[in-house]
Amino acid sequence: MPTLSKRTETFTDSVIRRMTRVSLKYGAVNLSQGFPDFEPPKEILDRLAEVTREDFHQYSITWGAQNFREALAEKQSALMGFDIDPNAEIVVTCGSTEAMMAAMMTVTDPGDRVIVFSPFYENYGADAILSGAEPIYVPLYPPEFNFKTDELEAAFRKGAKALILCNPSNPCGKVFTYEELKTIADLAERYDAFVITDEVYEHIVYAPHKHIYLASLPGMRARTLSCSSLSKTYSITGWRLGYIIAAPEVIEAAKKVHDFLTVGAAAPLQEAAVTGLKFGADYYEKLAETYTHKRDLFLKGLDDIGIPHTVPQGAYYIMLDISDFGFDDDLEFCEVLARDVGVGAVPGSSFFREPVNHLIRLHFAKRDETLNEALNRLNDIYKKIPKRK
Repeated sequence: MPTLSKRTETFTDSVIRRMTRVSLKYGAVNLSQGFPDFEPPKEILDRLAEVTREDFHQYSITWGAQNFREALAEKQSALMGFDIDPNAEIVVTCGSTEAMMAAMMTVTDPGDRVIVFSPFYENYGADAILSGAEPIYVPLYPPEFNFKTDELEAAFRKGAKALILCNPSNPCGKVFTYEELKTIADLAERYDAFVITDEVYEHIVYAPHKHIYLASLPGMRARTLSCSSLSKTYSITGWRLGYIIAAPEVIEAAKKVHDFLTVGAAAPLQEAAVTGLKFGADYYEKLAETYTHKRDLFLKGLDDIGIPHTVPQGAYYIMLDISDFGFDDDLEFCEVLARDVGVGAVPGSSFFREPVNHLIRLHFAKRDETLNEALNRLNDIYKKIPKRK
């Protein structure tokens, strides 16, 4: 048998998805993989029911249905502060996962270098490697998860072709300030690099923090590939509808990459999702209020139990500090947590380039009753997981 691809030698399966399987095995409350257990907006579901009886069952335009791109352009133009051409500056993808992969393959060649902040969503390093690029990791320092400008510039000096920016950040919940974004923008311009943004949590931000689109900064529209999806905003993670917004010459190349990766996103789902893209500002205000409530509920519960944790500025993830339990292996801790306590989590080591094994990630995109059940189970954590010496 011939040898397999070398690019996959260092890969494992997704630790996040693995922990969902572990949660199912033990009947644990699954707070590992970040998807809701509540329904999408009724208006979107009602439109989906109608679509099943209409003529949207064949391929749509490869880079996205016309009405979907027009609705998306109108929504994002208002948010990002500049007019977006639905025909020249958008490509619709199969989720933000494909958007990030297509963006990476659009701007990098084998041998190029790409800056990745650590902690990071687990796909980013894999995206770079699959593209033949080399990731350069720059640490974010807790508790605010700030970067050091000199370390970031040192990474750019190594010849980075692009930087990946997750904002708000998965897994640490950081929302980058204008000053931090300006530093990134200045360095990208100085060293002539692209920035690929992952902004899937753009509408899940907690006061007083505010989401700022990097592409809206002076000079950054031309060198930013803004990636996002509808998954978290409308609670439709299984629909796999994402997109890239970028300058026309960048999108022209991204369309070709997307075409040969997946051909196109699901036509009936695009048609149904147009309804959501046309929601007014009140929907996004209510979404932020809902997640603020869930964050406050979960944080209070953890405080009452006495478990140290981060306080997210955006997104819906919390990292617990498990140092007191004395485990050397955070993956083992998560398996014990699922088996003996009945709560599913993700080991923090899967998000860090540095040797971090004292953090685990939980999410709170669940119904209140689900979160309360998880907290009830966690209440016995110090009894059910004895400290190791």
